[in-house]
Amino acid sequence: MIRVGAVSYLNTKPLIHTLNERLGGQGTLSLDLPSRLAADLAAERLDVALIPSVEFFRGTDYEIVSNAAIACRGPVWSVRLLSRVPVPEIRRLALDEGSRTSAAMLRLLLWEMYQLQPETSQLEIDQSPEEVDADAILMIGDRAMHPARGVYREIWDLGDRWCRWTELPFVFAMWVARPGIQWSSKLDRSKLTSMLEASRDAGLESLEEIASSPAAQHGLTKEDLHRYFAENLHFRLGPGERLGLDAFQQKAAQRGLIPEDLKTVV
Repeated sequence: MIRVGAVSYLNTKPLIHTLNERLGGQGTLSLDLPSRLAADLAAERLDVALIPSVEFFRGTDYEIVSNAAIACRGPVWSVRLLSRVPVPEIRRLALDEGSRTSAAMLRLLLWEMYQLQPETSQLEIDQSPEEVDADAILMIGDRAMHPARGVYREIWDLGDRWCRWTELPFVFAMWVARPGIQWSSKLDRSKLTSMLEASRDAGLESLEEIASSPAAQHGLTKEDLHRYFAENLHFRLGPGERLGLDAFQQKAAQRGLIPEDLKTVV
């Protein structure tokens, strides 16, 4: 059976809406934090996973197996920098435990915009921002969508900052396969690709249903969620997204955040 892993955040729901039933008895689907999925794929505890894009560039012989992805072409809402000081004065930065791609993107933006290279620490998944001794916090996922009001001097939507700074989309995660998978005759690479893309397409046709699900509420209204899925997120790895991936890879390699042996994504 092929072991598939997906992100446990709201932004994944349109991608996996029908994936379990499509896999049937040919594969299993598990949900976890993006950073943990990347670790499990690297350790061969998973065969295919929706991993942070930066981990695709760090991996060896990884292969993108679908044009289904999590991306943005502007404000993303669920990835935010919360700063208690003006951003140019950030010296200590806490990074969300679940974040790897967003952490790399933020490091790039702070360096390119302000030549900042702050000291970093980790914000644990069960830790509140108020407990962290840092000038600023990178928070991702569902808990980033409604930060406390009146606490921060500046709040950045990182999708918006990246897209305005580079004039390119940003890709947060893609479906990636590790090398050496033992595909079966019932479920080979092309069949899994079709499943992943069909599940994405079915999810996009069911946004009203997904936004109405009790499991999707998280303190948000149905209208909030529908807008988030339909306007803030983009779920297709198209030519613009591949150009954004290429720019991210080159910038990250220049800053030493990923290996310098660049992969072809365009």
